[in-house]
Amino acid sequence: MHPRQKTALVTGASRGIGAAIARRLARDGFAVAVNYAASVRDADAIVSEIERADGHAFAVQADLADAGDTERMFDAVSDRFSQLDVVVHNAGIQLLGAHAEMDGVALDQLVAVNLTAAFRVLSRAARQVSDGGRILALSSGTTAVLPPRYGVYAATKAGVDVLIAVLAKELRGRGVTANAIAPGPVATDLYLKGKTEADLEATAARTPLGRLGQPDDIAGAIAFLAGPGGEWVNGQTILVNGGLI
Repeated sequence: MHPRQKTALVTGASRGIGAAIARRLARDGFAVAVNYAASVRDADAIVSEIERADGHAFAVQADLADAGDTERMFDAVSDRFSQLDVVVHNAGIQLLGAHAEMDGVALDQLVAVNLTAAFRVLSRAARQVSDGGRILALSSGTTAVLPPRYGVYAATKAGVDVLIAVLAKELRGRGVTANAIAPGPVATDLYLKGKTEADLEATAARTPLGRLGQPDDIAGAIAFLAGPGGEWVNGQTILVNGGLI
């Protein structure tokens, strides 16, 4: 690793959108910390893939619903990298249910993982990211569509939008930007689970580009915001959905 190489931490990076973001940032020249909660095999596979392409990466375990784990993750990144230039908070869960049927356990899990953990990550990122760096988070297009059964999930993601908008103002004077990406339907295991082929075809048909999003579509938007071209974008939540919304 070159001493002046840019560095990034991507949470929830062992699969899906997070893995695509880690790969893309590595291709763009970042050394990447690949966070995972449970699947060390998947995280190590992403690290190996990056290293086979002459990139630099390492895996760091943390259950971000645990405050101590979050702090240990950032400490591990500090031990490995002399500075931290970009934090991408991607980790989250999706539990669905109508207002009349969702129980308190699911509610507490969604708030703990999607909102409380996001606050902790963004808070520590605000203290640790180098001046001129980038703080990015994954929101959701459901905050705009507001589909049935997504109420609590969308509410937690709307909370992320607010955290990002306020954080951007709090970082005044340091040259650090804070933004969120709100994906539409993306062909990941999380989205595809429980959906029929007819469901997927109907969603693709509603998009002007005629397809579902792919993880690399979201990674490309993150790469733009993490790079020099994204310097003047700040405090925004950007819908990335192929024109669906």
